[in-house]
Amino acid sequence: MNPRLPQTRFGTRRARLLTVLTVFVVALVGTAGLAGLHSGTTVPDSTIAAATGGAVGAVSKPIVGIRTFTAPADVTVTPDVVYTTSADGTPLALDVCSPAGSVPGTPASALLPAVVSVHGGSWTRGDKANDDWRGVCEWLASEGFVAYSVDYRLAPASVFPAAIDDLATAVEWIRQPDNAARFGIDPARVGAFGGSAGGNLALLLGTRGSGSLTEGSRVAAVAELSGPTDLTGQGLAADGSSQRLQDLVLRYLGCTSLADCPQAITASPTRQLDRTDPPVFIGQSGKEFIPLAQATRLAANLERLGIEHELVAVPGSVHSIGILDEAMRRRVAAFLHEALGD
Repeated sequence: MNPRLPQTRFGTRRARLLTVLTVFVVALVGTAGLAGLHSGTTVPDSTIAAATGGAVGAVSKPIVGIRTFTAPADVTVTPDVVYTTSADGTPLALDVCSPAGSVPGTPASALLPAVVSVHGGSWTRGDKANDDWRGVCEWLASEGFVAYSVDYRLAPASVFPAAIDDLATAVEWIRQPDNAARFGIDPARVGAFGGSAGGNLALLLGTRGSGSLTEGSRVAAVAELSGPTDLTGQGLAADGSSQRLQDLVLRYLGCTSLADCPQAITASPTRQLDRTDPPVFIGQSGKEFIPLAQATRLAANLERLGIEHELVAVPGSVHSIGILDEAMRRRVAAFLHEALGD
């Protein structure tokens, strides 16, 4: 059993750092975090096989995190809805997961809250229809949200701010009256969920810019797991980030050195905060690829500004949606329902 992490309380009404005593797969090691960030999946087969003594090919789908969720049959998935076309003519699409009883294209008795789901993958890979992220989309729908799982341009072909610009465009598209009516959502109640690199981007949907959270491209609530929150050389060094993480950040930002990379500031949610920002849920493992200090510093800055937030740290080294087990799903769903006024 991993030791209990220290607990810290913040003064804001929703703010609290809690240790969730959930036991994951025995002997998961730190490389699970690296694979999760790099591939956009949860835990690599080789890690589980090494821990259990089995052959790599014998374990194709380790059952942790989001993989413990079974989608109900009555969730509706509308795939590959184009929300924009990039400058090079490439269409960018999203999948829409609708709750039971909410049929796309038909009038709804009550407008539903929406959540934009942002996949992980080091900003360089992954996609909206990956099995794990399709599971996230269907889970959000099972909780009563209309979920939009969004593809965005990837580095190194498209460096920052391409990905966040695409996601901002997707939020604006979702809120357009015809599109909102098509899927029965309330355009004033749009949140974001992301994991790993997707957590960083989900945070930027709430923290980039200022002002209204009910129109335009800013979202009214953010829930993220294992998202890098400070991409500056100073922040990464202070938090003890690995060279591998620093290299991934450089590739995403299109910089050759973190000492000379001004865009790192605008790509860092913790450095973009202001008092108009939405409530934030932060989840992370205590000893994973992303240093826990990135999460705690974000929480401290949210506290300083009086922004409602919740930080939940769990034992172990599992990364991103690998920690999205039943207990974490309950916490995230409850946070989003409350923050979106549902």
